[in-house]
Amino acid sequence: MGIEAGMGMLSRKEQHNVNKLHKRLRRLVGTAIADFNMIEPGDRVMVCLSGGKDSYVLLDILRSLQAHAAVQFELIAVNLDQKQPGFPEHVLPNYLTSVGMPFRIVEQDTYSVVKRLIPEGKTTCSLCSRLRRGVLYRVAGELGATKIALGHHRDDILETLFLNLFHGGKLKTMPPKLVSDDGRHIVIRPLAYCKEKDLAAYAEMENFPIIPCNLCGSQKNMQRQAVKEMLQQWDKKFPGRLENMFCSLQNIQPSHLLDSSLYDFHGLKTGNGPVADGDRAFDPEPFEPGMEELLNLNKG
Repeated sequence: MGIEAGMGMLSRKEQHNVNKLHKRLRRLVGTAIADFNMIEPGDRVMVCLSGGKDSYVLLDILRSLQAHAAVQFELIAVNLDQKQPGFPEHVLPNYLTSVGMPFRIVEQDTYSVVKRLIPEGKTTCSLCSRLRRGVLYRVAGELGATKIALGHHRDDILETLFLNLFHGGKLKTMPPKLVSDDGRHIVIRPLAYCKEKDLAAYAEMENFPIIPCNLCGSQKNMQRQAVKEMLQQWDKKFPGRLENMFCSLQNIQPSHLLDSSLYDFHGLKTGNGPVADGDRAFDPEPFEPGMEELLNLNKG
């Protein structure tokens, strides 16, 4: 159900809240698209629709932008039916037909492959995502899609940053735009600036027919879930912390990190004047920690 279809069933206050949230999400998606040149005139964008809240909102906002933006582009929704037991095959076709959205359902039994290769109790996400990605790349080629849109949001990006820090020894995360390993496809993440809680609220307001994932969604003790809970606790205790962390991903100073492939530490020389990336260790901090945060630091 899109924003227009749901208006008749909502009170005036609820309508106002839906409109307000819709405008904010559309503004954030539009800004991300512009900042990273995600969609260009004439693009055919394949929107990967899983049946989860994020991909529903992604499709809904892109359809709204398509209707109002000066840039002309096509949208086609694609769902990969992985043959999970009990998967309600009718839900997505019925929804997409009801909103007049061109779509393709791809049937590929990756579920059996994952269950056969991954021992019980082990995390299935890595293999599942690789198999799913390979199928989607193939389908994008068949459809002539110039961009592949995924529903990852701001919180996914932050979670991936910490997963790489804690478990991969790398300072990297999900980029808003990338080229596939074979160089044939461009993947975009238009929800990069959107908070997960806003997406969840909008999906609930719009009453999208959410389909739970019985493969990854049912797993316990995943590292990503642990990081998600950590970030949620920080967000509650220290409002604004997640926003600052996300801003840091767009304000990187290689001269103050330790990667010599990104900055010429070997070639550093003294000079007769100030340098752009000099020692700022004694500069005033650009923020003031709150009293609660100071108290928690003192406890440590």
